Amino acid sequence: MAEPGTGRLWRIHAGLVIASVLCVTAFALELWRALGGNALSWAYVFEWPLLLAYAVYMWQRLVREARGEPHGRLATSTPEETAALEAWNEHLAALHAADAAKRFERGAR
Repeated sequence: MAEPGTGRLWRIHAGLVIASVLCVTAFALELWRALGGNALSWAYVFEWPLLLAYAVYMWQRLVREARGEPHGRLATSTPEETAALEAWNEHLAALHAADAAKRFERGAR
């Protein structure tokens, strides 16, 4: 039996292949035009590789998401970091409560 999400992974990979073919073809075309004297094409010569780099970045993120892998710093925090974050949040909540009480006292006078 196929793994859940396998169809989605294939579509993600196919999207990268299509984006790669498109970006490489457009890069080659614009490079050919720029070398032929079209000055505006030089901007596109640098644009298409950047778009391909973004496509690879998004492909990586989408594959990780489809596989259910954690991403980001908070997903891989240690128990000590989690405890420190919880303590900090409690401290902020206490400050907020004290501030709200002061505002209430000022308003009640």
